[in-house]
Amino acid sequence: MLEERISKALNISSAGVKAVINLYDADATIPFIARYRKEMTGGLDEVQIGDIVDTYESLKNLIKRREAILKSMTEQGVLTSELKTQIEATWDLNELEDIYLPFKPKKKTRASIARELGLETLAKIIMSQNDGDLQSQAKRFVKGELKTAGEAIEKALDIIAEWVSESKLSRDITRRAFNTSAKIVVKKKRGTIDNEDKYSAYFDWSEPLKKCASHRFLAIKRGESEGILSSKIEVDQKDLQIRLERVFVKQNNESGDQVKLALKDASKRLLVPSISKEFEQNHKLKSDQEAIKVFSQNLRQLLLAAPLGNKKILAIDPGFRAGCKLVCLNENGELKHNETIYPHPPKKDTKKALNKIGQLVEAYKIEAIAIGNGTAGRETENLVSRMKFKTDVQVFVVNEAGASIYSASSVARKEFPNYDVTVRGSVSIGRRLMDPMAELVKIDPKSIGVGQYQHDVNQKMLEEALGRDVEYCVNKVGVDLNTASEYLLAHVSGLNATIAQNIVLYRSENGSFSSRNDLLKVDRLGKKSFEQSAGFLRIKEGKHPLDNSAVHPEVYRIVESIA
Repeated sequence: MLEERISKALNISSAGVKAVINLYDADATIPFIARYRKEMTGGLDEVQIGDIVDTYESLKNLIKRREAILKSMTEQGVLTSELKTQIEATWDLNELEDIYLPFKPKKKTRASIARELGLETLAKIIMSQNDGDLQSQAKRFVKGELKTAGEAIEKALDIIAEWVSESKLSRDITRRAFNTSAKIVVKKKRGTIDNEDKYSAYFDWSEPLKKCASHRFLAIKRGESEGILSSKIEVDQKDLQIRLERVFVKQNNESGDQVKLALKDASKRLLVPSISKEFEQNHKLKSDQEAIKVFSQNLRQLLLAAPLGNKKILAIDPGFRAGCKLVCLNENGELKHNETIYPHPPKKDTKKALNKIGQLVEAYKIEAIAIGNGTAGRETENLVSRMKFKTDVQVFVVNEAGASIYSASSVARKEFPNYDVTVRGSVSIGRRLMDPMAELVKIDPKSIGVGQYQHDVNQKMLEEALGRDVEYCVNKVGVDLNTASEYLLAHVSGLNATIAQNIVLYRSENGSFSSRNDLLKVDRLGKKSFEQSAGFLRIKEGKHPLDNSAVHPEVYRIVESIA
């Protein structure tokens, strides 16, 4: 059932979908399935496999919600066989919640108060619209707190308004109205100064919701979170009233007129706020997805940028007042020297600074210079690019986004416990030039500067998407088992942070791996992890024989095929 539904939704063969689900349920990773199970999936790529997994998880969550609703309605004693059939046949979450809404436990409402006054029968009389003498009927309910027939009718309309608002039909009508005429209206909050605010374009602004681009919607949401803007999703209330009256008003009499009043109340007080929130959430989700797609593309470009390789690097973290921090790295990325120069205002000791760069290039046999693209980056590049060196030295501008985050992280403190954050950040800039992926995997993907609104989108969705992108890039390239850091190894298919640490520990205690088969000696790395990871791990030198007796035949076949 799920396979067929996913197959139809994604236009992917049901056999391929079934194979992916079976492998995923058996803890196979997306990179492993994409690369080593093509014959089972029909050649699906990692994007298609990821879409299948996401849809599968979404449907499982819907089934879980369906089961919770059935349980709640059973406990209330309101679950009929007809409702059960309807719920079990529903695969749309909004539709599912619409069915459940009349039975959903709720706090005291105006309708519940009216019911406590015994007015549900009067509400049914009004809703039937059959009795022309409504006042006479209403007088029968005048007692206790109710002093007049008009008061009884007014409160009975609260019950009708709730009936209408909880009707699946009326909710669908309202959704269609929103699809036709919904617009987002934005205002500035009181006290905001126009000429000092970056959101001034939105101080008196509106447009059809369907035309509101994701970047504008996210900017509006950010303005709201900062207390500068207020926004709401509006709909043509007159059009909606007409649509509702066509369905619910049956007679041109006093009861029909009262139903019209109840519809107006239901629309303004209950239906529109509810459906407006739904449309806002849906548009936010759509905006998040579009923004995250851009972030993912940018992150992949950064991670898969061509590495310069094992070169001796002079890295410069530029700055004005605080100066430019210099670090010299050997071909393995190890820190050999650091100091600060002041080529720019206010000190502007340019000559001394350039002399120092020349001395370091010669002393450490520097092959390339990496300059961060932050504050004073362009000015520093202009100075350095005009320098004449005795050897051929290439000059590169490096994206330093996230370097400051790394420099203050536990990872950086572990690597450089005796150096301050400025030195650590400069090292990160230099290492990014040598091997972008190996360095960037140490940083939270959200901090690498992959998009303008990464802090405004759903953080769980962003984390999952960018984590999947890192996993894809690392496994696409593969890693050297004997040189990769624990941070890089942790992103290899089938491994995690703990196993990655254990691999590095084993390497330090026993020397380099001579065969992938040695991985089975690593603590907590079992045959399943071996199967998932072996194809993405490289050992540079020599043929790597495997001991058949120690490895599952299928794993042996995988590793032999890439050895």
